[in-house]
Amino acid sequence: MPPRHRNALSAVLIALACLLAPCGTLAGWAVLGPADTGRYVAAMSPLADDPDVRDAVADAVGDTVGDGVVDQVAAGPVSGTVRLFVRDAARSFTRTEAFREGWDAANRTVHDAVLRALRDERSRGRAVTVDLAPVTARVKDRLTDDNVPFARRIPVRHTAVTVLPAHEVDRLRKGYHVLDVAALWLPLAAVVFAVTGIAVAACRRRAVTAAGIGTALGGALLALAVVVGRRFTVAELPGAVDGAVDGPAAGAVYDALTDTLRTASWLLVALGLTVALASWLTGRYGHLLRRRRAPAGATVDPAPPRRTRARL
Repeated sequence: MPPRHRNALSAVLIALACLLAPCGTLAGWAVLGPADTGRYVAAMSPLADDPDVRDAVADAVGDTVGDGVVDQVAAGPVSGTVRLFVRDAARSFTRTEAFREGWDAANRTVHDAVLRALRDERSRGRAVTVDLAPVTARVKDRLTDDNVPFARRIPVRHTAVTVLPAHEVDRLRKGYHVLDVAALWLPLAAVVFAVTGIAVAACRRRAVTAAGIGTALGGALLALAVVVGRRFTVAELPGAVDGAVDGPAAGAVYDALTDTLRTASWLLVALGLTVALASWLTGRYGHLLRRRRAPAGATVDPAPPRRTRARL
């Protein structure tokens, strides 16, 4: 094969490898990160100390629990005082160890239910629901042990809370299966294309340099996609528009979930730049070494003479 054709084929294969590398990283992160319950809970656990998340949870819990307490212990003019007291108690509760335990338990319960629905084909056409009564009972017992007022009157209702509607579950299930396959084959294809592209290149050192630079560019684009994705994700929430607390809280959750993805993208950048720099330095060192070993007055790497056909 002529060198020009080899270089063209090498460029195509290396370009494909550089495109598949960030896609494979994204698929691997989705399958090994948020799709793993242990890693998900570990990523979400530090958010129990985030002020925006605590305020959002306190408002939601205060409204829900306050309604139940008012129905049982108060009515009329004193209901507003009770609601205010419950909301203040909820804000104080978010700064306790019981809240951290309840936060982890709730995240684990919800994640298990969603993951079970995505992996089980028999749940097709059914919404994902969870019963948070065990979590509420656990928090209630902890508050009762701490002698918090009205803790014994907190209602523990077995109510099915819809996490994902049926049509969303079916759509996410298809995407999950695609990611499960892509997480294995995309990185493998990227490595095969890169190795093949370097092997067929007329100048393999330049091919290695191009592969390194392309990998670094792919990692940079993936990091940029994470930043742009955060803007779109948070902007779609109503709280982010009207200045409510849901926007910052959602941003904190997004940052916690994508922390490993950001790290992986910058690792791609570092790996690509390291390979490109090592290839370039090796070429420069080899060129200098040849110049030192060459006799005085001799030229290094002279161009081969052109072959001409003899005219008959």
